[in-house]
Amino acid sequence: MARYTGPKSRIARRFGDPIFGPDKVLSKRNYPPGQHGNNRRKKTSEYGIMLAEKQKAKYTYGVLEKQFRNMFEKAARMSGITGEILLQNLECRLDNVVFRLGIAPTRAAARQLVGHKHIIVDGNVVNIPSYSVKPGQIIGVREKSKSLEVIANALAGFNHSKYPWIEWDENTKSGKLLHKPERADIPENIKEQLIVELYSK
Repeated sequence: MARYTGPKSRIARRFGDPIFGPDKVLSKRNYPPGQHGNNRRKKTSEYGIMLAEKQKAKYTYGVLEKQFRNMFEKAARMSGITGEILLQNLECRLDNVVFRLGIAPTRAAARQLVGHKHIIVDGNVVNIPSYSVKPGQIIGVREKSKSLEVIANALAGFNHSKYPWIEWDENTKSGKLLHKPERADIPENIKEQLIVELYSK
C-alpha cells in the first residue's frame, strides 16, 4: 500500500506541531525546514492556510490524498457537522484505534501490526488498516502475538482513561469501541472547519 515514507521531522517542522509524536528535532529547531526556514517572513494566503490544515490532517492519520478526499465526500453525505464527522471517521480507522488502545507506540507501527495480521476484530484477523471499526466491536491482539516485545513495551504504563470512547481489558489484551468520539475528546490540533472550506471552494 502506498504511504508516506519520507523524513517525519521535516513534516513536523513544516507545521510546527509534533504530529508524529514527541520529536527532539522539533524542540531544537522549531522553524520550517530548508535553507531559509529560520528567516521566512512570507505571509501565507488564506488558501495556503486551509491547504496546510488539510495536509496536517493527512499526515497525522497517515492517509493519502485520494483516500482523504473519499473520506471527506463520505462525511459530507452524512447528516451532521461535516468536519467533525470526518475526524470521527478518521479516528475509527482500525490502525488509529490500535494506536489509541496503546497496542502500538505510533500510528505507523499500528499500521504495520495490522498489515502483518497481529490484530483481530471480533475474533477474526483483519489486515486492512483503513477498516472502519464500528461501535461495539472488540479489537484485540492475536494469541500468538501477545508476547511481541513492541506490543508489551507500548502497553507498559499506558493510560487508557484519556480516551473515554474506548474500553480496555488488560486480561484479554483487547479493547472495545464504545462509541464514536466527541470532537472535544479528540486531542489532535486540527482545525477541521478549514478543511471543509477548502473542499467547498
